[in-house]
Amino acid sequence: MRMQQNISDFELAFEQESALERRRRQQLRQRSAARSRARRINSNEQKGRVRFGVLFLALTATVIVVVVVMFEMLAWLIG
Repeated sequence: MRMQQNISDFELAFEQESALERRRRQQLRQRSAARSRARRINSNEQKGRVRFGVLFLALTATVIVVVVVMFEMLAWLIG
């Protein structure tokens, strides 16, 4: 009887430990996925800022070139 109780206690402890391990692994997977998602979002935001900066510089340069060429042509036509 005592031997059977020891085995039952051992099995119960093993099952509890297994369930605890499964929960830990699940939580680790969820945390890892959340960190990965956060890194991806951060990376996309950073790339978006760089792309916006390049677009802004390109548009500004285009406006400057068009204005200069327009006034040069106007000066050439008048003069």
